[in-house]
Amino acid sequence: MTSNQHVLRWLEEMKALVKPMNVVWVDGSREQMADLKRQAIASGELIELNQDLLPGCTLHRTAPNDVARVEHRTFICTRKKEDAGPTNNWEDPQVMYEKLRKLFNGVMHDRTMYIIPYSMGPIGSPYSKVGIELTDSIYVVLNMDIMTRVGKAALDQLGDSNDFVRGLHSKADIDEENRYICHVPEDNTIWSINSGYGGNVLLGKKCFALRIASYQGWKEGWMAEHMLILGIENPKGEIKYVAAAFPSACGKTNLAMLIPPEVYQKKGYKVWTVGDDIAWMNIGKDGRLWAINPESGFFGVAPGTNMKSNANALLSTKKNTIFTNVVHNLENNTVWWEGLDKNPPEHALDWQGNPWNGKTSDKKGAHPNSRFTAPAINCPCISSEFANPQGVPISAIIFGGRRAKTAPLVYQAKDWEHGVFVGSIMASETTAAATGAVGVVRRDPMAMLPFCGYHMGDYFQHWLDMGKKLGDKAPKIFNVNWFRTDDNGNFIWPGFGENLRVLDWIIQRCEGAVDAVETPIGYEPKPEDINIEGLEGITEDTIKNLLYVDKNLWKEEVAGIKEFYAKFGDRLPKELNAQLAALEQRLG
Repeated sequence: MTSNQHVLRWLEEMKALVKPMNVVWVDGSREQMADLKRQAIASGELIELNQDLLPGCTLHRTAPNDVARVEHRTFICTRKKEDAGPTNNWEDPQVMYEKLRKLFNGVMHDRTMYIIPYSMGPIGSPYSKVGIELTDSIYVVLNMDIMTRVGKAALDQLGDSNDFVRGLHSKADIDEENRYICHVPEDNTIWSINSGYGGNVLLGKKCFALRIASYQGWKEGWMAEHMLILGIENPKGEIKYVAAAFPSACGKTNLAMLIPPEVYQKKGYKVWTVGDDIAWMNIGKDGRLWAINPESGFFGVAPGTNMKSNANALLSTKKNTIFTNVVHNLENNTVWWEGLDKNPPEHALDWQGNPWNGKTSDKKGAHPNSRFTAPAINCPCISSEFANPQGVPISAIIFGGRRAKTAPLVYQAKDWEHGVFVGSIMASETTAAATGAVGVVRRDPMAMLPFCGYHMGDYFQHWLDMGKKLGDKAPKIFNVNWFRTDDNGNFIWPGFGENLRVLDWIIQRCEGAVDAVETPIGYEPKPEDINIEGLEGITEDTIKNLLYVDKNLWKEEVAGIKEFYAKFGDRLPKELNAQLAALEQRLG
């Protein structure tokens, strides 16, 4: 498949380590994928679902001890400990290689090693990057085929270059005590062992597209961000693109596939999905920030996905999708999960394969982190620019979190530097869904805390440097909060598709078409400038309440930010300390 000497040398080294029984090159052909799927169904690794109702769809179950990303077993192995920073787990690369070589030694002696060449980003894009993942899991091959551009074309894109990410994965024994997901940014290398769960083993996903790519972007002058990319088309047919970052459980996928409210649909507004999770952003020839989605599929959380919460996501799963750890509905050989509908099957198997009756069982049938891997082309609102090698120009960057009282519905940063400050202090309050106390503030700068492949202080500096390069062509930066609650804990803002009303104001601000009010934290809309036409129970007074900035709460916030910033020591850019001091002064 390739004559690239860098690739061939590395492959020989890895084969000598894991000693596979067979070696198969993944060429990306439909015939090969169909054959691999047949093998996985025959071995029981996948279960074929009802091909009339869910054509091309299968179900997979992971081991009960292997159902999510494991942050405490995820390492950034930089040569110097201080370069990994205080928010990452670090180990010396040589120490970690030695430990992992023992675990990988002969691990595939009775297994087939699949060689998956893949492109993150459209084939032919100047912004795409190539990776090669070696794995002993057909499940990984089939998922990577959905999530990335797999096969010979990726190798052709690489040519004779040495610029490829070297990924090695083995399920091994799915041993929790010896599970490691290790990144060596300076070697362009990812090694993952003893897991079969997507986020730990689809090495193109968070491992490459964020942890390694964020390091590459820092060194090469671009940005790899945990952001959705969305196009908003107005009645004149003009489309403006925004990128948005949210911590988990803050409605990111719902926003990425938003369906406009009826009042906007009638006027001719449309929303287009470019990406639901990751954005790679480069400065284009015109000096603006352009974004590509490096992925070609969605790896979405199933529970809670339904026709009301996210119709476009649900419709994306109707063909050629792999479901993981959901309920197997034996009544019609389909799938089910909590929140799909109000009609759970009585004759079913839960996510572990045990008999389950949804009408009488007191246990959940689907794992709370159960997933679907669906091709992006299935999405009814996929953008025509989805695979454009140049990407799309970004007008606005949006940050958001889940705050009951502190953050207003929306505010705009004063400038790029202030926007970096706003992103760096991003936080969410814990909900009942998470273990532990409710309402605890968890900082997650730019939603990148678990995914930044180097020191977060240097990451903030990189944002500031990118702003200097962009100058007056930099996107405007905003913060949103769909989760303000009343005194009874009920959400005030309806959310979901109605969030387009806030995005509409954001786009108008980018176009200079609407005024704003200055507050201690940034620029806010005039209440009358948020369109509430057709919104039941929401008045201008409601909007005033949603925009209210409680100075006492923000003074508490300042104390929390100071504590968080202290972690970064002298690697925290002085500009951010100055922004914090200025906020404190404005709050009086």
